[in-house]
Amino acid sequence: MSVTTTGLLVVGGGPAAHAAVTAYRGHGGPGPVLLVSADDRPPYLRPPLTKELLRGGNLGEDDLLLDDLTRLGDVEVRTRTTVTSLQPGTRTARLGDGGEVRWRACVLATGSEPVRLPVPGDGDAYHLRSLADARALLAGLHDAGSVVVVGSGFIGCEAAASLAARGLDVTVCSTERVPQASRLGDAVGDRIADWLRGAGVRLRGDAEVTGIESTGGARVVHVRDGEPVAADLVLVAAGARPRLGPAEAAGVLVEDGRVVVDEHMRTAVPGMFAAGDVARAFNAAAGRHVGVEHWGDAEEMGAVAGAAAAGSDARWDAAPGFWSEIGDRVLKYSAWGDGFDEVALTTHPGGGFTAWYQRHGSVCGVATHQADEDYERGSDLVRRNARASEVADVPTTAGPRD
Repeated sequence: MSVTTTGLLVVGGGPAAHAAVTAYRGHGGPGPVLLVSADDRPPYLRPPLTKELLRGGNLGEDDLLLDDLTRLGDVEVRTRTTVTSLQPGTRTARLGDGGEVRWRACVLATGSEPVRLPVPGDGDAYHLRSLADARALLAGLHDAGSVVVVGSGFIGCEAAASLAARGLDVTVCSTERVPQASRLGDAVGDRIADWLRGAGVRLRGDAEVTGIESTGGARVVHVRDGEPVAADLVLVAAGARPRLGPAEAAGVLVEDGRVVVDEHMRTAVPGMFAAGDVARAFNAAAGRHVGVEHWGDAEEMGAVAGAAAAGSDARWDAAPGFWSEIGDRVLKYSAWGDGFDEVALTTHPGGGFTAWYQRHGSVCGVATHQADEDYERGSDLVRRNARASEVADVPTTAGPRD
């Protein structure tokens, strides 16, 4: 059995893992660094999977690769590698290949995995979370003329618009009346629905999928209290859940499906950190624990974890936020993500808009299209938990949550 001794062990291959290694080295973290990932490629950009890569064109897999971590010096990246056990008491980890790792500090950055539909036939559908998923989906598209996308989250909306841009007949089935209603409210959801229809996507709202039937080379999506939808293939984009296997093996505290960490990304177990989708982190600006699933926030949290593991006092105090490209439209969103009770929509010339979200009288979120100044300003207001009544130009007579 091979034994590896490291200053830092990073479990995962996404943005949080990549940022943790970079920050650890940047802050002078001691000893070798080992990153282990179940993925078959070193860390790479994932947002293009639902956009540029899915639309086709000249973008290749190598174009997605992030900076080569091995250039930082004394860094090893092992792909196709899993962690089967973690022993915080002895600071050791067992790997799927039978090897053992002894670590000084460990960052759990295991990301998320797609949610499977609890209905018959989900195994015959595609999911889209990794390059391997994208390869399979792109291969399936060669002989396809129509697609049903199940789910109207950001992955579902982005993928639907990209598939329509390829000339496919696309239908979105969602339990929501309009896309993103539960996260962004009906007013913004109505606009996203218009964007999708303008891109050639058909929408079936309030449509609970009860099964996916295979008939020859085609699929039939059955919908409760509605007509079934036939298509050549089905893409399920019903959300994602954090991968908790290594965290549960280590016995760290898990609440609401995520690993509980402080603002430095430290768990209650000495030497262990968590960052990205898998973390329920205390945000110093929010004054509470929040969970986020955005690329940029995973990078920030990973950087905090890596710096803290190296001995820095870095902490997470940024307001979460991300951009979503739906066809030729860009939605920018910044929010704590744990709910709002009022929303007010301001429209701008040319189809732009700003949605201001409030919770208990404070600005807790902003969503914009073609209103970059509002997005930047709103992100700052969210971070400061600014009172809406004390901020000029932010509506204070918002209607109740849609």
